[in-house]
Amino acid sequence: MGDERNIFLSTMPATRSDRRVALVVVGLSAVLFATAVPFAGVPLPPMPAFVASYQSALAINDLITTVLLFSQFAIIRSRALLLLASGYLFTAMAAIVHALTFPGLFAPSGLLGAGTQTTVWLYMIWHGVFPLLVLGYALLKATDNDRMRGSAGMAVVTSIVAVGAMMAAFTWIVTAQHDRLPILLGGGHYTPVMLGVVSTVWCLSLAALAVLWLRRPHFVLDVWLMVVMSAWLFDIALSAILNVARFDVGFYLGRIYGLCAASFVLTVLLIDNVALQGKLARLLGTSRREIVSERNLRAERERLFSAVVESSNDAIITNLLDGTISGWNGAAERLFGFTAAEAVGKSIDLIVPPDRRAEIGDTLERVGRGERIEQYETSRVRNDGRTVEVSLSIAPIRSASGQIIGASKIARDITESRRTEQALSQEMEERRRIFESSNDLILVSDSMGNLIQVSPSVIDILGYQPSEMVGHNAINFIHPDDLEHTRKEMRAGRRGRSKRNFETRYVSKDGKSVTLNWTGTWSEPVRRHFFIGRDLTEKQAAEAQLRHAQKMDAVGQLTGGVAHDFNNILTVITGTIGILEEAVADQPQLAAVAKLIDEAADRGANLTKHLLAFARKQPLQPLEIDVNALVLEAAKLLHPTLGEHIEITPLLAEDAWTALADPNQLTTAVLNLAINARDAMPNGGKLAFETGNIFLDENYAGMHNEVAPGHYVMIAVSDTGSGIPPALLERVFEPFFTTKEVGRGTGLGLSMVFGFVKQSGGHVKIYSEEGHGTSVKIYLPRATGLDQTAAEAQVAADVQGGSETVLVVEDDALVRRYVITQIESLGYTTLEAANASDALRVIDDVPTIDLLFTDVIMPGTMNGRQLVDEALKRRPGLKTLYTSGYTENAIVHHGRLDSGVLLLAKPYRKSELAKMIRLALAS
Repeated sequence: MGDERNIFLSTMPATRSDRRVALVVVGLSAVLFATAVPFAGVPLPPMPAFVASYQSALAINDLITTVLLFSQFAIIRSRALLLLASGYLFTAMAAIVHALTFPGLFAPSGLLGAGTQTTVWLYMIWHGVFPLLVLGYALLKATDNDRMRGSAGMAVVTSIVAVGAMMAAFTWIVTAQHDRLPILLGGGHYTPVMLGVVSTVWCLSLAALAVLWLRRPHFVLDVWLMVVMSAWLFDIALSAILNVARFDVGFYLGRIYGLCAASFVLTVLLIDNVALQGKLARLLGTSRREIVSERNLRAERERLFSAVVESSNDAIITNLLDGTISGWNGAAERLFGFTAAEAVGKSIDLIVPPDRRAEIGDTLERVGRGERIEQYETSRVRNDGRTVEVSLSIAPIRSASGQIIGASKIARDITESRRTEQALSQEMEERRRIFESSNDLILVSDSMGNLIQVSPSVIDILGYQPSEMVGHNAINFIHPDDLEHTRKEMRAGRRGRSKRNFETRYVSKDGKSVTLNWTGTWSEPVRRHFFIGRDLTEKQAAEAQLRHAQKMDAVGQLTGGVAHDFNNILTVITGTIGILEEAVADQPQLAAVAKLIDEAADRGANLTKHLLAFARKQPLQPLEIDVNALVLEAAKLLHPTLGEHIEITPLLAEDAWTALADPNQLTTAVLNLAINARDAMPNGGKLAFETGNIFLDENYAGMHNEVAPGHYVMIAVSDTGSGIPPALLERVFEPFFTTKEVGRGTGLGLSMVFGFVKQSGGHVKIYSEEGHGTSVKIYLPRATGLDQTAAEAQVAADVQGGSETVLVVEDDALVRRYVITQIESLGYTTLEAANASDALRVIDDVPTIDLLFTDVIMPGTMNGRQLVDEALKRRPGLKTLYTSGYTENAIVHHGRLDSGVLLLAKPYRKSELAKMIRLALAS
């Protein structure tokens, strides 16, 4: 209703031209009124025909106006317009009744039982009710209550009935109740009562005019209503105030003004109606032209649409809601192999695999509800039986009335694209898996060196999470001394060297340097550097171990050769010294010299014996040895040698196996280790001898390439002495190397032990911490030479893992990585720290940690035991497990751990690690 409301006079805003014309009409009326005022009382002859003509014209004008106003009301539903139409209907009825009751017109005294006052009172009621209804119109127009709900026809009928009933009531009052009314006209002249009544009526008209003026905005109808009310005022003034009696100048002029007042709005409404009809005719002409144009355009559009449908590379199919195919383009013929003649009129099941037909009903039901289905991927079957993958876009087809009568489907063959997508997806998944599972460090950076991607292997290699490096520049992680070298390599890559190999050190999260061998390339299309870095830590450690072994072998070869030649010399010396002693037996002085030479030769022989032991060239007599008995015997020999200030504690395994070794050499080795321990404890201490059965597995052998996996008997000598600095640990087995003062040792004790153990097919491991003591472990082959027993194999195979989170604290990076690999292979999630302070930070940051697995002795201000104490303050329920290169008995003996605390002594196999972790988690 928005636009049609503004095409009627009752709702069309008045223009300046409308106001100007209305003002001219009012001005002319006022001039004529002023001219007629002096002559208002001049009597004129009675002319009943004038009254009849005037009343008839007035009634016809008002009835036509009423019909036009009711017509507008039926469209715009304005209550104000309904009141105004009712007012004009009332004036039309009043004019008719007034004519019927006018004396001398149809009867001497008027019809309907009229009296002498009937027409006068009818005139006053007529001229008083209309201004009231106009006043109602003015007050109600353009308000929130103006719009009427319900039936417009019923409102019009109700209005007609109400106006008719009101007019009938007034007629009854002024006729049947004539004698009860005050006299307004007597002897042909107006009474004083008449002056009061007419003044009231005139004031009502003036009030209606004033409210119309004040109620803005003014519509065209409002302007002409103001003209009507002005003429109405002139009518009342001339007909009932200024004139003297009936049929004088005022009487006739007032009637003329009343007829003009009735004609103004009618004239404007008729003009408006003619204008509307003209506009309607123009609109009909325009509409016809548009319909023809639209028909032609639709025909052209349909032709183009048909051409587009037929030329489309996508199959376009239409079908009814029952699934019957109604349209089938050329692309559908090519895609599905059915011609249009074969498909149209058949069910859509023609191209739907049997296992997909259930979805057709659901799809058509959704389309029937008005849904659109976009990019629906499914499979269809061709005429030759082959299956094709398609992407469907389905939309409802509506009739001209808007009813959904079918579905339109656009089918696109995605068989090849899906195959390509699957291949691409598989390739991307493979690349992602390679990226995530790579043991090498993979970095992707932009041309400025800002890291875009970092592989998860960075956690093991540098200790960072990938998120801690992404977004940062690589120079923040490269060793300062290698920055310029790395920049040169990156610049060379951008200059066209597609691939290059170089080594660069990165700084790990714990501050250690990690050497990485890089293979790098630059991609110009994406402007990215791609680097793969291999951690050389293990390789360098292995190379260092190999170099150390080679050095020891070289020294052994040298010392063996020297000892062999020196033995030849000593053979001559010791062989001739006896002859010399016999020759000078009667000369005490020379005999003493000969004895001194003999003692020196013995010492030389003993020295060469040690050198040959280190060179693994001494003659050995391996036997099956009860290591417990041998250690106890050695302990007895040592009591007087070591002194009372050193406490000796034998901790022997009852089920210790027999070892295959030379008993004399083994005794010497144990004694040498005990003497070294004594020298490390000048102020006294504790010395522990331990024995046990050990299986060194492939993992341990992988970390020590000179070790063969198998069963060994362990003999450990542990002290609580000063310990050995880390920088000297690798040199302690070298011959003639000693930290003792000059004259207090040859430096051959540990080298003899090393050579004897290696020559016996065993392994020796030294573990020491400055200020905490030293533990030397000798691993000798088991005498039986048997492989793992069935029971032992069952124990080793019975490995139980878990899914808990384990925090590993170990200061040796190589050992830490080995331990983490073993624990993760059991299914656990691992966190790592190089020292106690790092471990506490992890404990504070990570919400869930189930087990703290820590080395006992660590560098820094806090050892493993102190770390556990501090960790338990922060997390009282945290489970703990210790590990150490010391044996369990040595640790307890040293007083560093309470009895019953769980300790896993190094080395250990995977089954022992799994068992101790489960035991710790269950404790």
